[in-house]
Amino acid sequence: MAGSEVVLLDFWASPFGMRARIALAEKGVEYEYREENLADKTEFLLRMNPVHKKIPVLVHKGRPVCESLIIVEYVDEAWKKPPLLPADPYDRATARFWANFVDAKVYDCGSRLWKLKGEALEATKKEFIDILKLLEGALGDKHFFGGDHFGFVDVSFIPFASWFLVYESHGNFKVEEVCPKLGAWVKRCRERESVSKSLPDPHKVLEFVNVVLKKKYGIE
Repeated sequence: MAGSEVVLLDFWASPFGMRARIALAEKGVEYEYREENLADKTEFLLRMNPVHKKIPVLVHKGRPVCESLIIVEYVDEAWKKPPLLPADPYDRATARFWANFVDAKVYDCGSRLWKLKGEALEATKKEFIDILKLLEGALGDKHFFGGDHFGFVDVSFIPFASWFLVYESHGNFKVEEVCPKLGAWVKRCRERESVSKSLPDPHKVLEFVNVVLKKKYGIE
């Protein structure tokens, strides 16, 4: 690994990879970033993640850690300060619940927004907005999901803000209009250097979906 203690195998548009980037940035960890071509994966990636064969993979001292939420927790435990998960066991469980909710709901439903049309699209749009409203309810009037401090749920969810333009342009809605508190939360998160430097330009992500992903899936 060319002497690098920490290496991140990633892809620029992946919201899951963004989680790892944000977590490492929050901790001030220096690392080597390796961009993967997902159409032609490197031998190193396949060796580091032989089960799922996908990014992101965090390689720390030669040992791989796979799956984005597991990576974020590993980073939080390996580099103690500032903590991303709260100290209280119940608060930790609650944070894990909402991070898992994001994992189970946001990516899958969001992906269907740019793949479907007609009545199926309208039904998916309603489903997606309902998901956002549940998350907005969990946020409430708090500055961040965990309260005053940027933490685990924020790291888990904010990467999808770089995909909101994709969802909005295909679903014909605005996140800020349907969930104003969530829209304000996105702006607060983007003020953090760890987030602003880790999230790509939403217009670049939209172009990637329209030019690359739709062609891959045969969508016109």
